Amino acid sequence: MKEQKLIFFDIDGTLLNHDKQLPKRTKEAIHQLKEEGHIVAIATGRGPFMYEQLREALAIDTYVSYNGSYVVHDNEIIYRSPLDKSELERLTTEALEKGHPLMYMDETHMKQNTKHHHYITESIESLKLGIDPGYDPDYYKDRDLYQTLFFIDDKEEDYFREQYPAFDFVRWHPLSVDVLPAGGSKAFGIIQLVDYLGYDKADVYVFGDGPNDIEMLSMFDHSVAMGNGCEEAKQVAGYVTKDVDEDGLYYGLKQVGLL
Repeated sequence: MKEQKLIFFDIDGTLLNHDKQLPKRTKEAIHQLKEEGHIVAIATGRGPFMYEQLREALAIDTYVSYNGSYVVHDNEIIYRSPLDKSELERLTTEALEKGHPLMYMDETHMKQNTKHHHYITESIESLKLGIDPGYDPDYYKDRDLYQTLFFIDDKEEDYFREQYPAFDFVRWHPLSVDVLPAGGSKAFGIIQLVDYLGYDKADVYVFGDGPNDIEMLSMFDHSVAMGNGCEEAKQVAGYVTKDVDEDGLYYGLKQVGLL
């Protein structure tokens, strides 16, 4: 095992509290980990442009974005897996026929294909990004996209999952799912980075709270679920810490012996 550890943190509900703020104790803990020589990374469903300020605040330049579809180490892209273009066009056509909007996302922007829809407004506002996605129904053409937001409720999710095996559908909001390349996940993206750096799985620590964290929490022995996390995440994690609003990340780091 290396003395230097590779530590991954989810963003929403893990690094950021319920008000989408970075707790003071969390920021101090991250800086301490970096001072001790560990590699601190982010593993998130968000695109890189959606958390630039957070990376700057924590001086983090290694991250797994779009649930494993876009991986960067030391500001260098080491892995990327774009969505299948022909299948995305097919999904776009059927979704629009059924009245479901989509949001196309590459490494720098997000563009919606429907000008006004309350599903988009409600789900995107919950992220408190401060970003206006903009409207461009053709944004999916002639460029690599790493994730698409598909705005449907859970009643129709199974149908689209069966019809589009090239994609994984991961729900992040009652009104929206992430559309990802099949087989992709935060865990898969982390493994790309672990292999690239020549680490062992025993040197990896992961922290998360949501459904898209379950696979990474179950894959690594040093895994911590936040107290505010979903029950499935808590069941598979090696440790369960306090709520994010109770300095849960700080206490989780103490539980696994990193502080």
